[in-house]
Amino acid sequence: MTLRSFLFVPGDSSRKLARGLQSGADALILDLEDSVAPARKAAAQAMVVEALNAHTGPSPRLWVRINPLDEGGLDDLAAIVRAAPDGIMVPKVDGPADVLRLGHCLDVLERRDGVPHPIPVMPVATETPRAPFGLGTYADTPLPRLYGLTWGAEDLATALGASSNRDPGGGWDFTYQMVRSLVLMAARAAAVEPVETLYADFRDLPGLQASSEAAAREGFTGRLAIHPDQVAAINAAFMPSESAVAHARRVLAAFAAAPNAGAVGMDGTMLDIPHLKQAQRLLARYDAFNQPPK
Repeated sequence: MTLRSFLFVPGDSSRKLARGLQSGADALILDLEDSVAPARKAAAQAMVVEALNAHTGPSPRLWVRINPLDEGGLDDLAAIVRAAPDGIMVPKVDGPADVLRLGHCLDVLERRDGVPHPIPVMPVATETPRAPFGLGTYADTPLPRLYGLTWGAEDLATALGASSNRDPGGGWDFTYQMVRSLVLMAARAAAVEPVETLYADFRDLPGLQASSEAAAREGFTGRLAIHPDQVAAINAAFMPSESAVAHARRVLAAFAAAPNAGAVGMDGTMLDIPHLKQAQRLLARYDAFNQPPK
């Protein structure tokens, strides 16, 4: 199922994990990277394994953000795969080759530990200066584990030596607008989920709501969150509204009434096959969220 909300939880905080489990997020990302101090990495790793083993039920899904592959990420994988997380987020990748390498590691570890299903992966696909140049090649690389692509502006700004990633009005500077759009297109080209980055000001819920609704209109299917209070707004923004669902059903009915037509009229507007496909996609997404969890 497509996930709307991914809530980061520091891997070394039992209190924040408990709150995250009650947040309503579709998925938690138990973090072993940036939110964990170097001296706490080993403790966080052990706590994440314990949390994965203790978790029951289908919701929320429990993902893990490992450290970069060459900065402790392989050790993270060796420890956590036996607890069968629902997904792996990998940061600071340069491109599909890093994701392919991760997949090979998972192949071996899953066999070692008897994990019955392949663990999906999602890279943070824009955190190095090299990464944006390879975004289009995700569509050309066989990556059966790839759930989606997401992006991040903070580490990229650091890597570029930027003093800020925002323009004077508070929006993204051009560089970050560009990589955001490229991630959306790369994910769609690869037939995986485009996931919007986080909204840093967790107290600005109206801003989060507007930003998330805009992302959903553009084609993103979910969003990262850094605070439990953000989850409800994100879930609402990425859930098809009742009015949108009603409109989509009317579009399908109009085409069903004219099965040999390439275009039909509805409410004074001509609709063609792209409108039909949009309606079908929206209803499939709506139905997926309203099925009992597996």
